[in-house]
Amino acid sequence: MLALGVDTSNYATSLAVVDTTKREVVCSLKEFLPVKEGELGLRQNDAIFHHTIAIPALFKEVESNLPLHGVNCVAASNRPRPVEGSYMPCFLAGVSAAAAFAAGRGLTLHTTSHQQGHLAAALFGAGLPNTETFLFFHVSGGTTELLLVKGYEIVGKLGGSTDLHAGQAVDRLGVRLGLPFPAGEALSLLAASCTEEVAPKISVKGIDCSFSGLENKCEQLLQQGHSAAYVAKYCLVAVADTVAAMALEARRQHPGVPVLLAGGVMASDVVRPRLAARLGKVHFAPPQLSADNAVGVALVGAKEESHG
Repeated sequence: MLALGVDTSNYATSLAVVDTTKREVVCSLKEFLPVKEGELGLRQNDAIFHHTIAIPALFKEVESNLPLHGVNCVAASNRPRPVEGSYMPCFLAGVSAAAAFAAGRGLTLHTTSHQQGHLAAALFGAGLPNTETFLFFHVSGGTTELLLVKGYEIVGKLGGSTDLHAGQAVDRLGVRLGLPFPAGEALSLLAASCTEEVAPKISVKGIDCSFSGLENKCEQLLQQGHSAAYVAKYCLVAVADTVAAMALEARRQHPGVPVLLAGGVMASDVVRPRLAARLGKVHFAPPQLSADNAVGVALVGAKEESHG
C-alpha cells in the first residue's frame, strides 16, 4: 500500500509517502513556515496562508519522486492531540488539500491527530511494533507530555509540564540569542560547542514538571555574563535531566514498560546522549522522524485503510 500523509502544524508543512508493504519511506518532504526574525511563531491566519502556498509546491515535488496516481491511501492530521477541544486552524489547510486529492481519486480521507502522527513515526523509525504498550514522551514546542500508549492509540496521559513546554523554553532562549525560529537545531549546535560542565536545577514532582523557572534561570545566566553557548547547553541539559527524572518515576510506576521518546526537542544531539546515559535502554525516533513530519500520519491512515 502506498499511503500519502499531509501534516500542517504550526511549524512546518509536511508531505510523505510510505510504502507499507516494503516498510519504506518513499519520500518525506518538509518546509518550515517563515517566521520573522525575533518573533516566536506565527498567528494562525498567517500559518494557514503559508501552508496554502507551500502545499502545491510540495505535491509537485512528491510527483517528481513518485507518480501520485499510485497512491491508494490518503491521510491528514486535523488537530494537535486526540482529546476533546484540541483544535488549531492551521490543520485545516492540510485537511482541505488532502480531502481534495482523495476525492479526485475516489479514495477515503483518513484523519488523525498531529500527536498520533508523531507516535506512529517514532514507532516506525525506532523499528518497534505498533501493537505493544509503551511509555511515550512527546516533547516539542507545543507539547510536553508523558503518555501511556498501545500501538498508535493513546491510552492516557500520565504526566507532563504544568506550564511552559520544553520546546517553548528552547525556542524562547533561541530567539533571545538571535537564532531562527524554531530554534532547536541551532541551539543544539551552539550548545555542543560549549566544553564547560553545567549542573542545572530542575523542577520535577512525580511525573509532572515545570519549565518556567528554566526560562528565568537562562535569562539570569545571560545577565551574569555567561556565554551564549554555556546558556544553550544549560537549557538543553536541564530539559534532558527533567525528562530523565520523569522517566525514572514512570518506570517505577510501570515496571517493564519500554520508553519511547519523540518530538522536536528529542532530536537534539545534546539531549539524546544525556538521556541515554541517564536511562540506559530507551528508544528514540531518528531525528528526521522525531520532529514534525507527515510519515506517521501516512502510517496511521494506512492502518485505518487496512482495517476499513
